[in-house]
Amino acid sequence: MNNSNKAVEPDQKPELLKECLQHILAQTPLDTQRTLVQSLADDLGIDLLSCAAALFYLTQPQPAAPAPTPEPVNIIKMVRYRLDIGSQHQVNAETLKKVLVEESGVDKNNINNINIRGLYTLIDLPDAMPPDIFQHLKTVEINARPLAIKRVKSRYKKRTNLHRRRSKPHPVKSGKTAGDPCAD
Repeated sequence: MNNSNKAVEPDQKPELLKECLQHILAQTPLDTQRTLVQSLADDLGIDLLSCAAALFYLTQPQPAAPAPTPEPVNIIKMVRYRLDIGSQHQVNAETLKKVLVEESGVDKNNINNINIRGLYTLIDLPDAMPPDIFQHLKTVEINARPLAIKRVKSRYKKRTNLHRRRSKPHPVKSGKTAGDPCAD
């Protein structure tokens, strides 16, 4: 059995390590390795035993470094707002962003889904807007037009109880009713 190609784990029994080393010493010419180890020890100013121990350490599988812990992602809840200014008032998305950043202090990256319509604009802003900032934004003007910001209520509400409107079974397209024993 050829043990010369097997890696010996440091926590394995010393007998197996001794057996592997005896086999290598008996079967393999090591003149090049001896010269290299002596040269390394001399260059580093250390004894041969310390050099051999360090080399042995390098050849052993090292424990894997712990995977980096991902930083928690702060998911910001966004709210839809309506501004009383639109394309007919010569406003663009960059101007809106600039004014909102200056007047409210909101991060430019947290201004999303700008939808400029003719007379108004729909925009998503962080939910955590303080009331005083919200009141201030109502009076801010762009091109002599107040923003008059308003929170938009969602059109789509989540239904928790889905009730059927009819108590009768729905007819199947073939003309047969659901639950008909003659249905395919």
